[in-house]
Amino acid sequence: MKIPLRELPCHRRVEVGPTFVSKVVAAHPMRAALERPEDDPEAGSAAADLDLYIEGENVFARGHLTGSVEVACSRCVGPVRIPIDEHLLVTFMPAAHMPDPDSDEADEEETDVDAEPTIDDDAAEDLDLYPYHGEEVDLEPLLREQIVLSVPFAPLCSESCKGLCPVCGIDRNTGSCTCETALPDARWSALKNLKP
Repeated sequence: MKIPLRELPCHRRVEVGPTFVSKVVAAHPMRAALERPEDDPEAGSAAADLDLYIEGENVFARGHLTGSVEVACSRCVGPVRIPIDEHLLVTFMPAAHMPDPDSDEADEEETDVDAEPTIDDDAAEDLDLYPYHGEEVDLEPLLREQIVLSVPFAPLCSESCKGLCPVCGIDRNTGSCTCETALPDARWSALKNLKP
């Protein structure tokens, strides 16, 4: 996933398989809930088509990331395939030139109204910065971040998912039970009388 600066400008298609994807999202609770092995062939995959070019010391990458990742539904814990379809507009800067988010200079640069924008205003909001070291750009951090960001906080298999019964644990999408789900604390019983 490393591209030497001497090869720029260039076009690259980078594909990542289930092993890479499962390692990237391994810490996500909705991935861990599937209890799958690390080399799970169903974990997902992704492919990035990127055009890269260099101006001065900055490397610009523009392209598209597509693919999918499999995680657990936040209601029923069944598998959910999340599609990945992201437009990418990224700047790689030498690590020594990366802005320090804690410095006053970074704040001044953000408020400088005389500064000439290098890209159109719509694309400026999507611009991400990544450091590079030496004479090559590593695309792995970009792909890792985009895959992680594609997973919602609480993914659902469908908007109408009924989830699991909190008493017996049956999947209410595939079966039913006779469990009664009472309020756990009598102090909350007054809420039953409230009308919407």
